[in-house]
Amino acid sequence: MPTFPDLLARRLAADPGQPLVTFYDDATGERTELSVKTFANWVSKTANLYAEELMLDPGDAVRIDLPPHSLGPVFLAAAWACGLRVSAEADVAVVGPDGLDRRAGTTVACALAPFATRFTTDLPEGVLDHGVLWPGQSDVFSPLEPTELEVPAPDDRRVLTDLDPLSPEGSRLFLGLVAGHGSLVLVAHPDERRWPAHSESERATDSVRTAQPTS
Repeated sequence: MPTFPDLLARRLAADPGQPLVTFYDDATGERTELSVKTFANWVSKTANLYAEELMLDPGDAVRIDLPPHSLGPVFLAAAWACGLRVSAEADVAVVGPDGLDRRAGTTVACALAPFATRFTTDLPEGVLDHGVLWPGQSDVFSPLEPTELEVPAPDDRRVLTDLDPLSPEGSRLFLGLVAGHGSLVLVAHPDERRWPAHSESERATDSVRTAQPTS
């Protein structure tokens, strides 16, 4: 069965500059785009954070408790690269600013700011700041026992969606896009008035709607 590093290596060889994950937050106006090469770099750094900083081994569990965001696929892909189980019950948790009350034994908090920068306010004692830890991780990660994945049919679409990539449906969509030549345009807090403009500017070829847009 294929692994995520296998799928990503194929995409890197084919077109490293192609956009893979584009993220909009309609509540803040943020736009972030990760090319295949940048996404692979962020996955390597995050996998090293899991393995070297948090000392997680293949088979260990991690809880990824993030809202729809460009970092969601990064943490998920890095977990697959490390052979980790993604579970709601885990001693290690990755949370956003709104998840600090759902801490685990070891908690990594993400400010969810552009470019994955650090928090500008103090975190609770013992909580690790992702924005401090991840930039210093190695750009190279050598998977030992990556997760074997049931990959859906390769998907070549550029999909505009508000589907959470950490949900079962969202992760399956993302896997199919990576397995093909597709890409994801993720919109958080979607505003119905902006949806057509996002579709046009990003040259989306399909749309998957889940949340009720705001008017």
